[in-house]
Amino acid sequence: METTQQIQRLFEESIDTKARALPLLMDPIASAAQLIFDRLIQGNKVLSCGNGGSAGDAQHFSSEMLNRFERERPGLPGMALTTDTSTLTSIANDYSFEQIFSKQVSALGNPGDILLAISTSGGSANVNKAVQAAHEREMEVIALTGREGGELATLLKGQDIEIRVPSSSTARIQETHLLVIHCLCDLIDRKLLGN
Repeated sequence: METTQQIQRLFEESIDTKARALPLLMDPIASAAQLIFDRLIQGNKVLSCGNGGSAGDAQHFSSEMLNRFERERPGLPGMALTTDTSTLTSIANDYSFEQIFSKQVSALGNPGDILLAISTSGGSANVNKAVQAAHEREMEVIALTGREGGELATLLKGQDIEIRVPSSSTARIQETHLLVIHCLCDLIDRKLLGN
């Protein structure tokens, strides 16, 4: 296959995934944005976590919150649990890799805070343990998933929200997760600043 044909195929697959996701994800994205806004107004924060590309997405979200998205505004309290290498490696070394996020959630999370848990498969043990820790801390969870939702989907309860991308391709799921993150940031800014 020629390079240009492959590029066109990848673009078309990404566009198709997003088009299929749109009618399924509009309501959960709107609900998630409202939940985050409500908690921020109450003085709470958003903690985020994920592995690999999803760790990058967690960091991307927190940077848009803390700094700004597309409009000037005061920083909003968001924190990625994926960035402190001393904390991550000490927990992994002293306990286990499965606890790198849950121990941080237990220490930093407060009732009313939100955990943004990102896993394309829903099968990341450390993300799933973070969800359990969030529930123990009386936090709500917004889960960005794909495929069938995995174990993560089964852990959700109450006011938790799952935003599940209808795809089995990790790359297409991650591309859509980034769009979801940008939707959340845009909607939160609109709620804070108006249209």
